[in-house]
Amino acid sequence: MIDERIHPYLTANIPGIGGTIKGTPEEFLVWEIPSYIPCGLGEHCYMTIEKRGITTLEAISRIAKKLKVPERDIGYAGLKDAVGVTRQTISVQWLSPARALELELDGVKVVAAENHSNKLKIGHLKGNHFRIVIRGVSGEAAQMVPTILDVLDKRGIPNYFGYQRYGAQGNSHLIGAAILRQDWRECVNSLIGEPGSVRDQAWSSAISAYQRGELHEALRIFPRHCRSEIDLLQRLISRPGEYEKAFSVVHPRLKRLYLSAAQSFLFDKAVARRISRLDEVMVGDLACKHINGACFLVEDVQAEQERAKAFEISATGPMFGSRMKRTEVAVGELEQDILEKSGLTLRMFDMPGGLRLEGERRPLRVPARNLSWNASEDAVTVEFTLPKGSYATSLVRELMKTF
Repeated sequence: MIDERIHPYLTANIPGIGGTIKGTPEEFLVWEIPSYIPCGLGEHCYMTIEKRGITTLEAISRIAKKLKVPERDIGYAGLKDAVGVTRQTISVQWLSPARALELELDGVKVVAAENHSNKLKIGHLKGNHFRIVIRGVSGEAAQMVPTILDVLDKRGIPNYFGYQRYGAQGNSHLIGAAILRQDWRECVNSLIGEPGSVRDQAWSSAISAYQRGELHEALRIFPRHCRSEIDLLQRLISRPGEYEKAFSVVHPRLKRLYLSAAQSFLFDKAVARRISRLDEVMVGDLACKHINGACFLVEDVQAEQERAKAFEISATGPMFGSRMKRTEVAVGELEQDILEKSGLTLRMFDMPGGLRLEGERRPLRVPARNLSWNASEDAVTVEFTLPKGSYATSLVRELMKTF
């Protein structure tokens, strides 16, 4: 459902090495880099956990059940998906480090525990370090890898959210955009999706039945894990044509995810529009300082371009919202064009009912630190550190050129 042209490569003129990733959990390792270390005193236990094959939220769910505490009382700095092996920190109030280290859970291992004075919150991390193995690479990989990494080291990593942000069917951003337009029929249609976007035969057949208007048949054959689709259909069958009422059964947390995906998709379009000049700033840009994230208006391009070249600053792109700082002149026109071609206005982001999107600025590129690689037989292993909120796939895809 995502147009492949939305994520052009920065290194498009250099052939990729091909291959595959995520063959085994041990070949996709992620370590969180915390903003601070626990002080050893306080009522919150900071647990460094190693999870394997499960999401952060699933790990938290298992820990909460084991400790018999509400999931909302467990703090975490960032969310990680189920693929690979991840080391990250969570916090639990009134838990002793000794008891934390004794926990035994399927898919979760506690490797360290220390007390601290406050609950861990989203964003309390500097970044993430990755070690990723790419298998089945081409015979020219040893020549291509250093060439590609040299460009990325100098010009930066395109700060795409990428395909993983758009859900299993690649349609989350479409649902989010329909919510913003308050087009409830399109919300339902987009959530149901397209039959060709799923591999499961029953799932695909259920989508086809819905598109033919056979709602009872679709409801009968939808897989049980498609909870939102089933709830929607039940409501539509009982109240035909009332798409707004049907969509109201979707959990608010999912609606926020869809809206975030719409924001991410528009941002990715901004990166794509400026990919050939990713390491440059323009008059009217809102540039950010990498040292602290502060943004400022670019007026003297010549002076600021030197700072961009030194990777002190980078241009930012829009995470559209009702209170987002807006760029000026040509940059502002570019961002407005992206919004208008999507059939949206900034006013639409001022959603009611806790769904309001205030917006922010996000750097178009990020630096990859501690970058290294090695090759063995038909595999390449690459290691690097990225700031929080950036995705390893943005670097790996530049190497592979397969997605």
